[in-house]
Amino acid sequence: MRPARDVARSFLRQGLIAIALAAFCLSPAAAESQPPIISQGARFLPVVAGHGMASAQEGAAAEIGVDVLRRGGNAVDSAVAVALALAVTFPRAGNLGGGGFMLIYLAHENKTLVIDYREMAPADTPSNVFLNEAGEADPAKSRDTGLAVGVPGTVAGLCLALRKYGSGKFSLAELAAPAIALARGGVLVEEDLADSLPLAQQRLRRWPSSARIFLRSDGSPLARGDRLVQRDLASVIEAIGARGESAFYEGPVAEKIVASVRAAGGRMTLEDLKSYRAIEREPLRGSYRGHEIVSVPPPSSGGVHVIELLNILEGFPLAEQGANSAASIHLEAEAMKSVYADRAAYLGDPDQVEVPLKGLLSKAHAARLRQEIPLSRARRPDEVKPLDPAPYESDQTTHFSIVDAAGDAVANTTTLNFSYGLGLVADGAGFLLNNELDDFAAKPGAPNAFGLVGGAANAPAPRKRPLSSMAPTMLFHGGELELVTGSPGGSRIITIVAGLILDLVDFGMNLAEATAAPRVHHQWLPAQLEVERGVSPDTIRLLEALGHNVAVRGAWGSAQSVARANGMLLGAADARSRGARAAGY
Repeated sequence: MRPARDVARSFLRQGLIAIALAAFCLSPAAAESQPPIISQGARFLPVVAGHGMASAQEGAAAEIGVDVLRRGGNAVDSAVAVALALAVTFPRAGNLGGGGFMLIYLAHENKTLVIDYREMAPADTPSNVFLNEAGEADPAKSRDTGLAVGVPGTVAGLCLALRKYGSGKFSLAELAAPAIALARGGVLVEEDLADSLPLAQQRLRRWPSSARIFLRSDGSPLARGDRLVQRDLASVIEAIGARGESAFYEGPVAEKIVASVRAAGGRMTLEDLKSYRAIEREPLRGSYRGHEIVSVPPPSSGGVHVIELLNILEGFPLAEQGANSAASIHLEAEAMKSVYADRAAYLGDPDQVEVPLKGLLSKAHAARLRQEIPLSRARRPDEVKPLDPAPYESDQTTHFSIVDAAGDAVANTTTLNFSYGLGLVADGAGFLLNNELDDFAAKPGAPNAFGLVGGAANAPAPRKRPLSSMAPTMLFHGGELELVTGSPGGSRIITIVAGLILDLVDFGMNLAEATAAPRVHHQWLPAQLEVERGVSPDTIRLLEALGHNVAVRGAWGSAQSVARANGMLLGAADARSRGARAAGY
């Protein structure tokens, strides 16, 4: 278990010396999904603990999760409390009105499983729902109206997880209590909340129900030092705590959701809500240089393509080429192009389309894709074609990672899609609604808000779950858990998670270094290699000489990770968003 063990030994040997993190400034293009980093010269200090740990994008939620662990709860108990708290303290991505994926590891059973609580299209969703009269994609329909809202899955997913895999020591009401108190008493506007509200001001001011909560009477956003009070949200969480998911999917709350969605032009019905179910699925498994990778299956593309990307790169001597060298970035970028081309061609909701998972995850398919990569030049998009993997077989997000004293773990990624989702609060219910159905391919080749293209496999359809890039992931070695990780970042989630694994396994970084290291991303279309500031100008010039169209960007993503080795837990909260915290005991 080399990487995790090295993390522990490195931190102990160095006396927990903090790793300096370069200051980043966000590009305007990514501002919708992540606020700018303000703290210059931020210091990044990983946390070491012996019993339990939670790493989340917002500090109060992480502390709530650790308190549950300290009081004898397991990782799933903690995850439910953290998720409900994030709906209050991190409203741009934490949610009741969105969805996501939870990867659970039960150490005593040596079992991993996935709870898919991805949003679902209403029953009245024709394939041309996001096209205009000329038959062209109309982005406003899929991003700015009630047609964009998928049936929320978060509440169903949390209730299913607690019912089947909680410790039994805590009721849902007890786990909801901290979130209720925060919503009713108010949370101080600071750090990420203060950064993100001005960026979402125009989206929120469109809807009176949202403006009443997040904006001042003059229409300006709540600012640093103000208090965000969410009484309606407190009442809804209290009802969920008392009656479970039926309090959300039926009765007054469901009626408020439907009324708000339909008033915004959507087609959701009470039956759509009543019939929603979270689904338990088998996780995907792969391997990379002796480490087992476990991640989430479709309707997320995240796990498929993290594994596929690493399969391709396993055949190259990356360690010899060095971290962030032109040679290693070139190979990563070319492998990423192939992976995203496959994503566009083959991925969709497995309950409605056939996805060739066995082929996409195979080492043989990766070897064929590897042979297509030229070592001396960058390929144009039209040179990258999805290869038939095998016969078919019968953005803004937030992530948290938790490990408990027994070794059980949760990696959970949840989303509203855009920062603050549609921007629409369900009137009288206090929570924001998603605009997740933009993740469908409105028509073949039409890009979504993150520039991703898709085909018929991800076309809109009744009660279909749109394709996602979320990738909560765990790494094992010798049968022992060594890493729990994941990140927000829209289409970049796949490359963030895979890049973290590369930095740990190939380049020998410890968890802090891997989290802070500059990131690279290529998604085939558009024809652009994105690199974070921190990649050297010399490296960029070499990449351009190979034919890459390099765009230097500010920070993206916010990986939240926990590593486990030799009885020690090591948490790294990504400082790319202010207020992230790893906490343990």
